[in-house]
Amino acid sequence: MIHRSLVLVLLALNQLLHVAGETEPQDYNALLSLMSSWENLSMNWEGQDPCGENWQGVWCSDSRVTKIILPSMNLVGTLPDNIQQLSELQSLALIDCNFYGPIPDSIGNLRQLNFLALNSNKFSGSIPNSIGYLSNLRWLDLSENQLEGSIPVSNGTTTPGLDMLFGAKHFHLGNNKLQGRIPSQLFNSNMTLQHVLLDSNKLTGEIPETIGLVQTLEVLRLDRNILTGAVPVNITNLVNVTDLLLSNNKLSGPIPNLSSMKFLTYVDMSNNSFDSSAFPAWISSLLSLTTISMEGTQLQGPVPVSLFSLPNLETVVLRENQLTGALNLGASYSSRLTLVDMQNNQISEAPRVIEGNITLILTNNPVCPETGEAKSYCLAHVPDTSYSVPPVICKPIICSSGQVLSPHCSCAYPYKGTFMFRSVSFSDLRNSNYLMDLQEGLISTFESNKLPVDTVSVNDPTMDSLAYLNVTIEIFPSGEDRFDRTGITGIAFLLSNQIFKAPQMYGPYAFIGDDYVNYAGTTERYKFPIELNNDIIIKFNACTLTLILSVLYHEVSLEKSKSSSRGIIIGAAVGGSILLLCLVLAGFYAFHQKKRANRAIGNNPFAQWDTNKTRGDVPQLKGAQWFSLEELKKFTNNFSKLNEIGSGGYGKVYRGILPTGKLMAIKRAHRESMQGVPEFRTEIELLSRVHHKNLVSLVGFCFDQGEQLLVYEFVPNGTLRDTLSGKSGVRLDWIKRLEISLGAARGIAYLHEYASPPIIHRDIKSTNILLDKHLKAKVADFGLSKIMGDCEKSHVSTQVKGTVGYLDPDYYMTNQLTEKSDVYSFGVVMLEIVTGRRPIEQGKYIVKEVRMPMDKTKDLYNLHEILDKTIVDFGIALKGLEKFVDLALRCVEDSGAERPTMGEVVKEIENIMQLAGVNPRAESIATSETYEDASMRYHIYNPEFFPYSGDFPHPR
Repeated sequence: MIHRSLVLVLLALNQLLHVAGETEPQDYNALLSLMSSWENLSMNWEGQDPCGENWQGVWCSDSRVTKIILPSMNLVGTLPDNIQQLSELQSLALIDCNFYGPIPDSIGNLRQLNFLALNSNKFSGSIPNSIGYLSNLRWLDLSENQLEGSIPVSNGTTTPGLDMLFGAKHFHLGNNKLQGRIPSQLFNSNMTLQHVLLDSNKLTGEIPETIGLVQTLEVLRLDRNILTGAVPVNITNLVNVTDLLLSNNKLSGPIPNLSSMKFLTYVDMSNNSFDSSAFPAWISSLLSLTTISMEGTQLQGPVPVSLFSLPNLETVVLRENQLTGALNLGASYSSRLTLVDMQNNQISEAPRVIEGNITLILTNNPVCPETGEAKSYCLAHVPDTSYSVPPVICKPIICSSGQVLSPHCSCAYPYKGTFMFRSVSFSDLRNSNYLMDLQEGLISTFESNKLPVDTVSVNDPTMDSLAYLNVTIEIFPSGEDRFDRTGITGIAFLLSNQIFKAPQMYGPYAFIGDDYVNYAGTTERYKFPIELNNDIIIKFNACTLTLILSVLYHEVSLEKSKSSSRGIIIGAAVGGSILLLCLVLAGFYAFHQKKRANRAIGNNPFAQWDTNKTRGDVPQLKGAQWFSLEELKKFTNNFSKLNEIGSGGYGKVYRGILPTGKLMAIKRAHRESMQGVPEFRTEIELLSRVHHKNLVSLVGFCFDQGEQLLVYEFVPNGTLRDTLSGKSGVRLDWIKRLEISLGAARGIAYLHEYASPPIIHRDIKSTNILLDKHLKAKVADFGLSKIMGDCEKSHVSTQVKGTVGYLDPDYYMTNQLTEKSDVYSFGVVMLEIVTGRRPIEQGKYIVKEVRMPMDKTKDLYNLHEILDKTIVDFGIALKGLEKFVDLALRCVEDSGAERPTMGEVVKEIENIMQLAGVNPRAESIATSETYEDASMRYHIYNPEFFPYSGDFPHPR
């Protein structure tokens, strides 16, 4: 008979285990099924509570498994049918492992799934039709497997298919064994696809005409199949496509005219059976083009000289054709041109003089005689594609075995891997600027996600046989010479789950991580986050178990010797002693935890805040770091006058130097201008979660000793207002003004359309648009910003705040703030960019001053007198200026309903840049120059001599 005390203990233990055990039983059972189906399971999947015990690679929400991310884990096995039990699963990424067998049809029951990546495995069989049931799916990547059969589509009644995935952005199905025709039903006008990668399969038949219905497409790869017939005429409807690869098929008929596809950067139609024809003249109208490859396409006659004057052109491959005559690059060929490959043609004369770093190949042309001295362009050529970011010169250092010298001149054990970019918009692999953009993007992403990364090295870009760009990377740890498990975990998750957004010219990618070998020579695979363990529960469980054993001992003693008082005494003594010991240990542990908590509170920047319990006790930060006031004093030499770089209504801005040597801008509020605690908390929450290259990023903040300080990235070229006024010494030509307009518009559009929830800046003005070292625009100062908390509401009712001259009249009259209020302010900035004037000068309002003299029947709308003279002085044709003014005036319409959205503003500025002969999706020309080169180009006259009066940093 069990004693009442044992029953009470067991009930307490059951309650304790019930609290600790969070995972739903069906999810736990599903994970057990996965474990039984896999070999080489190196993750720590132990215990009975995957959510509560933080199983590696498993993420949960409200006791349900929502993500399984296991990249490059060397797992071997199959995907079992009962994965469908994970009914709340949103992300499933099993990348670069050794999974084989079919993808189970039951995967279609994971109706919450929005990210499915099973690429780089050995899955076989057909693609399940049931994937068509995944209506929330945005990312589908089944590339680099052994999948066979046809592409599944629905039959309109009972069978689903991929054509039902209206919300999907990515179909990555390349490098498999898919067969049959591309179903015409696969594409329809309701789809929002951006990337369709069907390359390197065994697809046959014609390209379906329905593909022209998906006008959101940006990348289309149908190369390396067995496609036949003519390219559909309506492919030209895909006006947003940047990368078009149709090579290595059996396409016939005429070469399609792609002149309407103005954003094309990379075109490859090589090795098809097109009709013989002259070189297409329309190619010379594609101003964004970087790469044209038409090897073996039956081209005849001369190559037009206009081809080589395309401003962004890097590579021309026209070998194996019947091109004739003299090859003339012209006097104004592209400064980016690096390769012209025309071997095996009928070229009779080569260019006389070639300047720059151009590789010309004319082997097996009449211009290259069989005897005599061979010119360089007649020699066999092996392209050198290896390149890396220029190294930093370090003092001679000998690193330990296995260590690598980092770009910051320290020895460490880096984490290594390979990026596989599946569709790039460039071809000059020797251009280090592309690698530097990738390197900077990685470092910025690691910093914003607070990962322990010091720096990154990118090397050896090579184009493989599938036209995939492979780039190796080495990621170096910060503060230590090696990563711990948590560091490797964070990096692997960020890169494998597509959180890192590669620069646009790189396109879609997959990341394959190497095993991480630490200093002891042991291998660490991806170790996923193990969050704080509840030590007190663990210790209490141990004590509870011991107590149970003691009670059991007591009960057994009673059973064996009911009449023996000795047994009772021994049992009671043992049980009581152990219970007392547990109580003492619990008390000691509680006291220790309280001391730790008190110390933590002492160091907690939020401890003194009057927090709102409905919103949580502390701000929800993503990437922002807390600094103490003493630290910031140290970084700024006690806020010395010499480090003061700006001042405004809010306070003063100081230049600070972190221990790493990195420059920061530290904004210190005046006492009288400080926000309330809730407002300050809201601002740093907002700033810490918006990350975009056209927004000034928040590094950290300080709320200490009654002070409020914000720490921003340092932006060296000051404000747009200073530049337009001439204070900064920077003179901007028309093209650069368009680029700045586009950058600022993209930053604001990000706040409106991609931040969740959306954000209204509320103080867009030229002094809040900063210019970095490449003169790229960065929107700053979010002190007045408002969050659109309820997606059902079209406005926020709030007190009118902002800057006179930029205020939306709708907002001013109704107190109803909308996203169109930012559009109005940006329209005023656009007029500033055109005129160089302030919004209000000598009592005259810029909007009225532009509208009054306008005459659309005359050149430049008759605005010659009001235009900024600096633009005219450059002598560059102001192409697109009229459309720019039209757009600005639409933005400043009195009624918000008549204004465009910021997304529409971005697209229209991109179109204007096309008119001006610039590729809006390519990086600014200044990014390919050193700062000194840009200084010469834009006449930067030592800006540190110019005073600065704004709220944000400018060197003095």
